[in-house]
Amino acid sequence: MVADKRCAKLFLAASGGGHVRQILDLEPFWKAYGDYLFVTEPTALGHSIAEKHPAEFVEHVALGQAKLGAPGKMLVAAVRNCWSSWRIVRRHCPRIVITTGAGSMFFTILWARLYGARIVLIDSFARFHAPSAFARLGGPLAHVRIAQSPESARKWSGSLLFDPFRYLDAPRPAKEPLVFATVGATLKFDRLVELVAGAKQSGLLPERVVMQVGEGGLRPSCPPDTEFHETLPFETIQAILGKADIVVCHGGTGSLITALRQGCRVIAIPRTFARGEHYDDHQSEITKAFAERGLIEFAEGPDDFAAALQRVRSKSPRMATTDTTDLSTFLTEYSAGIASGTTKATL
Repeated sequence: MVADKRCAKLFLAASGGGHVRQILDLEPFWKAYGDYLFVTEPTALGHSIAEKHPAEFVEHVALGQAKLGAPGKMLVAAVRNCWSSWRIVRRHCPRIVITTGAGSMFFTILWARLYGARIVLIDSFARFHAPSAFARLGGPLAHVRIAQSPESARKWSGSLLFDPFRYLDAPRPAKEPLVFATVGATLKFDRLVELVAGAKQSGLLPERVVMQVGEGGLRPSCPPDTEFHETLPFETIQAILGKADIVVCHGGTGSLITALRQGCRVIAIPRTFARGEHYDDHQSEITKAFAERGLIEFAEGPDDFAAALQRVRSKSPRMATTDTTDLSTFLTEYSAGIASGTTKATL
């Protein structure tokens, strides 16, 4: 199909957690564009976005659901996602779709492409060594493919490279004796909660502890200076990170970068496929890459966690962030070219 001339809306399509946080980092671009719509999942972060910006929700779906023994659940979610994605595309008529993945966005970009929209697929910053499964699956639908690491760009044919990683030289914010543990926006992660609770109970964490455990997540017995929350608004998490000295989080890039940007001492507990905690082992890849840069510590069990605590306390934390200025500039120029008819669909 060819896009209707009235189609001008920009879709910002991303699943929950780190994927949609990468869209938020591109705010200078989409705020200037003006006529935009978030398409995401109904997570705590998704609802927080919807309070401030126009947004539509689609159901979570991922190939990994079948890997974890729930193919029926995946198929039902896929059918619902496909239907709602079609309705959203038909109702809002996008001209351009910017997507950072992952699986729940496939039908959105498929329908948008069929309705004539231009698709820009930005692969996850979490993929340091090779393109993600979503990039490989959705790449043929994209007019522009963008990788965020040199090695991934070399292995993803036709992609452009925008590496956003930057160290920060800014002074570390003033911190309180506070530990913040977070399992991320999409899935509960009881192993992480158990590790932090065990350390608190044994006296390894004399600080006040705030834990975000996920919907239905574990709430072990802990001393009174321990708080439990299923979910927290993104603004609340940001405020806590500004005060927290130590952060314990899963191995998602969104959680890691957000904590490093605030000067926190970070210990990552990567989710693993073998334990049924995630759809693959990309979080182990992420945490290893961050640890090799001297930015974080990581742990698997109680002994590892105790040792990681000693290490993060013994050294000065390094601050880091992602700088999307160059990518935002490119997207601004690309969208302006599409609007004026001077930019080719595929670069």
